Amino acid sequence: MPNPHRRKFLAETAIALAAAPFISTGATREKSRQARKLGVAICGLGRLSENQIAPALQKTTHCRLAGIVTGTPAKAAAWQAKYGIPDRSVYSYDTMHRMADNPDIDIVYVVTPNALHAPHTIAAAQAGKHVFCEKPLEISVERCQSMIDACRKAGRLLGTAYRCQYDPHHLECIRLVREEVFGKPTIVQAGFAIDVGEPTQWRLKRELAGGGALMDVGIYALQATRYLTGEEPVLVSAIETRTDPVKFAQVDETMVWTTKFPSGVVAYCSTSYKAGRIQNLRVNAERGWFELDPAFFYDGNHGRRSDGKEIRFPEIDLFAAEMDDFARCILENRPTKVPGEEGLRDVRIMQAIYESARTGRAVALG
Repeated sequence: MPNPHRRKFLAETAIALAAAPFISTGATREKSRQARKLGVAICGLGRLSENQIAPALQKTTHCRLAGIVTGTPAKAAAWQAKYGIPDRSVYSYDTMHRMADNPDIDIVYVVTPNALHAPHTIAAAQAGKHVFCEKPLEISVERCQSMIDACRKAGRLLGTAYRCQYDPHHLECIRLVREEVFGKPTIVQAGFAIDVGEPTQWRLKRELAGGGALMDVGIYALQATRYLTGEEPVLVSAIETRTDPVKFAQVDETMVWTTKFPSGVVAYCSTSYKAGRIQNLRVNAERGWFELDPAFFYDGNHGRRSDGKEIRFPEIDLFAAEMDDFARCILENRPTKVPGEEGLRDVRIMQAIYESARTGRAVALG
């Protein structure tokens, strides 16, 4: 008598053998997709690109430096010699449209002055490339929206370079709030100040920068209050001061602002191009507090908690981390946690901060 169990085994084995080539092919394709490194062209070869972004690309798992965009031929030659970039992958700002014919480039990382982010992002998107853009996304809500629209129309991803959202120290602070380890937050304090340096740079020109300390480094404090609370502010009030009206004739030198969130949390923030050492983030909650100091550096961030524990994690390259995550989003066809819309929201709030400082009145946010 035939054995029904044996018949079942043979049938299942036959099905499995028939399917094996497809399973193998699918697994191979998935492995190949994950192993592929996306080509990144850096648009703008200033100090951040030279000292942070290009070196970080050498550490990434899913990216590689594949091209450059610059208006300075001498810089192009130096970068080509250093990184072996071929002539076909070197562009000027006026020839970015030619990237459409270059399959080696998948992503354009825009690192030009703030008010040039829109034209360079739009050019990259129209050439069929994904765009990762330095913060602030642009200098107005309208220009941010034009970038979002261009990338959406092209079917390409737009990300905003918010590196602190990849810092393990900041992620731990978010966890402490979400899990209410010290109860619900009540007050958030955040500040970041730097010595901006020489007075002829583009950061001190309103036409290119859109603003001063707030747009440049204050945005880190603003971002932190939003991703810590998980809320959008409903009211802002700000005061601006200048001690050097010549150097800071066009942009803000020092800005202090408060924001109110729907849950009742109040944030107190400050930023300056001249105020010395401000680099902290602190959350006061119902049953304790925690803080990072320094909070916004490229490395060396760490903190402590009211229960005596440290907030300290092994250092990572934040630029490599954010670029790898953006590449994975493209490879896996999923959204980024730092989309263009996130950048637009910060710009909208910063515009309200400037309005409050100018009028002396609190500004409601819808």
